Amino acid sequence: MTSAKKTMLSAIQPSNRLTIGNYLGALKNWVKLQHDYDCIFFSVNLHAITVRQDPAELKEQTYRAIATYLAAGINADEATLFIQSQVPEHAELAWVLNCFTYMGELGRMTQYKDKSAKQGQNIPAGLFSYPTLMAADILLYRTHLVPVGEDQKQHIELTRDIAIRMNNLFGKDLFQIPEVYIPPVGARIMSLQAPTSKMSKSDTDVNASVYLNDTDDQIRKKVKRAVTDSGTEIAYDEEKPGVRNLLNIQSALTGKPIPELVAAYAGKQYGHLKVDTAELVVEAVGPIRNRTDELMKDHGYLEKILAKGAERARTRARTQLKILYDRIGLVNPNG
Repeated sequence: MTSAKKTMLSAIQPSNRLTIGNYLGALKNWVKLQHDYDCIFFSVNLHAITVRQDPAELKEQTYRAIATYLAAGINADEATLFIQSQVPEHAELAWVLNCFTYMGELGRMTQYKDKSAKQGQNIPAGLFSYPTLMAADILLYRTHLVPVGEDQKQHIELTRDIAIRMNNLFGKDLFQIPEVYIPPVGARIMSLQAPTSKMSKSDTDVNASVYLNDTDDQIRKKVKRAVTDSGTEIAYDEEKPGVRNLLNIQSALTGKPIPELVAAYAGKQYGHLKVDTAELVVEAVGPIRNRTDELMKDHGYLEKILAKGAERARTRARTQLKILYDRIGLVNPNG
């Protein structure tokens, strides 16, 4: 499928349950953006296996991720929706990009440094070359815009460097040079227990993250247990990361500006902020959770949507690969 609209691409790893941070930082924005852009959304299960996964759980979480996208409001007729491993051109392009990416560039990636430090001695090569697969995800569809958080900007910068390098070698129109799109609100929701760190799907503290399949009671308990700060004033202050986080969650859910929220809590205690935030999260998560559970009971329906999305994606991917192969001297599968 081609479109006069600019192409926007985004994806989430299915390695763990999605959180309210994933919803506010990505999914909620995807739903709005799908009407204005030619959107490509997928579950990056090839990225997930850079660390060991339980096979049955990975497959389950991959389907659940797609069901959650749909439950959150992604329209599979409007956006292209699929699973990364269904489109082998991603891995195919990643190999070619590996051959034009320097080890020094990959070694400077902050996420590689952080994850390899936790991995110990036996570091998978995939963890090192992860950014070239991400670059392939993006460049395969001539993507204009990539919505990412601050922690992924470095990977987009590398993608741009690779694309510019190859354009200089094989023609300036070989790859579209992507731009970073950072949503103004909700791009970085923090841990409820360590509000100076980003909320993570893989956090070992179950109280640190609100998952999109948590029950209403679990959500209320987690938000009420959220770490706040010294003092009693509800202010949007660098010295109050816990309060800032709860206000950011409220702002992302309601669309209200932070000053308006702060003014409404004049003279109130942290407890009021927590109760209100918890109810807003319950209101947002409940319908998504319930719809996701319904969709997970009908794998046939999900498979039908995914097959359609994968074919649309492959058609576009094969077109880009044919151009690339012709330029660099590789024989195309069809000659």
